[in-house]
Amino acid sequence: MSLMRRMRDITVATLNERLEQAEDPVKLIDQYLAAQKEQIMQSEKVHRQLMVHAQSLRQQVTSAEQMRDKREQQALIALKAGEDHVAKMALQEKLLQEEKYEQFKELYDQSKHSIVELEEQLDSLKRDFDEVLSKRQYYMARLESVRLQRRMNESMQGGMGINGRTFHRLEERISDMEIETRTLRDVRQMGRELAHAGSAMQQALDRELSQLRTKLEKEGWLK
Repeated sequence: MSLMRRMRDITVATLNERLEQAEDPVKLIDQYLAAQKEQIMQSEKVHRQLMVHAQSLRQQVTSAEQMRDKREQQALIALKAGEDHVAKMALQEKLLQEEKYEQFKELYDQSKHSIVELEEQLDSLKRDFDEVLSKRQYYMARLESVRLQRRMNESMQGGMGINGRTFHRLEERISDMEIETRTLRDVRQMGRELAHAGSAMQQALDRELSQLRTKLEKEGWLK
């Protein structure tokens, strides 16, 4: 695993850990996305530089290869012509071009490997960016849901608070009026009952008294 890949894994792991503890996950995600975007831009810049460098190396490889083959052909022609000295000079140049070819070929292969590795890293960075961006949209949606739920709760609590207090006071007032009305009615009913009871009692007393008077008259006590 490359250093860039290890750094990327550490960064993603750190983000996931911090997200679990974040009070404002969207702000944290925005910070991560900004850093990730900057890293992608820098990586793309290096990728362009690598491509230019690789193209230059490829040209050197091709040039050395062509010159090597050319000097070999020249050496063959010189040998056929019996000019050994010219053939040696051509072969000496061929060896130099061969060495140049090998050197630039190795550099070119390294640059191609670096390009492939960087392209993989770029793809990974972009996938992470898109994944985190989708998380941002998810958390934004969650926060909006929470915000709207709180507003709904506040609205309901506010409405119930006002109406609840109003109706509670109204209920108490009506209950007091009902109690007062029942009490007054009961008092009046009791008065009527007492008045009726008093009249009946008086009549009974009068009857008893009249009976006693009659009895006493019969016995001669009263004239």
